[in-house]
Amino acid sequence: MLNRIKIILKDYNLRNKILFVLAVLVLFRIGSSIPIPGVDHARLAAFLSNNQFFGLLDIFSGGGLSNLSILMLGVAPYITASIIMQLFTMIFPKLKELYQEEGEAGRQKFNQYSRLLTVPLGFLQGFGLMTMLQGQGILGQISFLDKFTNISIMIAGTMILLWLGELISEKGIGNGISLIIFGGIVAGLPSTIQRTLFTFDPSQIPMYGLFLAIAVLIIGGVVIISEAERLVPVSYAKQVRGSRMYGGVSTHIPLKVNQAGVIPIIFAISILLFPQMIVNLLAGLNSGAVAALSGYILAFLNNSLVYGALYFILVFFFTYFYTAVTFDPKMISQNLQKSGAFVPGIRPGQPTSDHLARIITRITLVGALFLGLIAVLPLGITAVTGISSLAIGGTALLIVVSVVLETAKQIEAQVVMKEYE
Repeated sequence: MLNRIKIILKDYNLRNKILFVLAVLVLFRIGSSIPIPGVDHARLAAFLSNNQFFGLLDIFSGGGLSNLSILMLGVAPYITASIIMQLFTMIFPKLKELYQEEGEAGRQKFNQYSRLLTVPLGFLQGFGLMTMLQGQGILGQISFLDKFTNISIMIAGTMILLWLGELISEKGIGNGISLIIFGGIVAGLPSTIQRTLFTFDPSQIPMYGLFLAIAVLIIGGVVIISEAERLVPVSYAKQVRGSRMYGGVSTHIPLKVNQAGVIPIIFAISILLFPQMIVNLLAGLNSGAVAALSGYILAFLNNSLVYGALYFILVFFFTYFYTAVTFDPKMISQNLQKSGAFVPGIRPGQPTSDHLARIITRITLVGALFLGLIAVLPLGITAVTGISSLAIGGTALLIVVSVVLETAKQIEAQVVMKEYE
């Protein structure tokens, strides 16, 4: 371990990449502390104190919502846009070809479409958020021009975050968007610990101990599931070229139990947040019938059992969905056949594709159930203890552990390459 740390500190490129990521995260934190004008901070703090919905939204904004900063929307509009674009790949074959078959250039164009879709979604979310906060008296009475200006600033803040995330992915190390979400969660830890200490109730010590034990189990479980692989054996046919024989070697295809990583959690939260924001917006309208219907829907969504069930189902669904989008058994089968490789006991072509699809379906079931269970487990603890921060903390813990694992693997790969050199 010490030898690896020395390599990181001595290697100029790797050290600069890590410092660049830290510098961008500092800029992100500075932007999260710049508020929009006309905020009543006392009412804002009271509004956010017991609202789990806005606590989850604050995760994506990196604490920007708690300050009503220029970055209050965070990357939530982009994530929603990404979900819509991923769904479109299953409807429009050309988009699927662009994403899966045209290489890096195709993925860049696909991401560009997601960024363009982010702007109208950001406007819709920003308008709903501003209208809702104005109805709560947090922003006071502001003119339509001031509201439009603030929404434009919020959309610009989201696009700046996307730009910073791309800079991290291009010039730093790790996934930029994931690291920005990670930075926002970690930055909120001191205030969360401080708030917990100030509201500490000695009678709740067993519950806090239970939560810490579950947190340790979640960390261990995420590490195990993230590292778990199903090795599919592959053999290469022997080929005679001239007087030499090539091939005949055996290797394997590593299929991860959780191909999707932390993406299902992020997607599920985005889907839960978006309709709640729309319903909250409709609840503030002057129309009595619409407001009453919105109130019933909001009460239904805020029910802990309903919320937990929806959360589990969405995490389970998006685990399978994202795996289906990113893993194509047919393409792998074709590549194996072209290179003269085959799975022992399975005929090349469509039988190999079906075999790989069966394996990935079975092992993804384990990953989907695990992610769904540990996502809703803190919600159950919250229902017992009444401490709302525990539910948010469980979701944040999932994201933090997964992002740390992903980034650590990339750093490890570069360190191993330097050791090899």
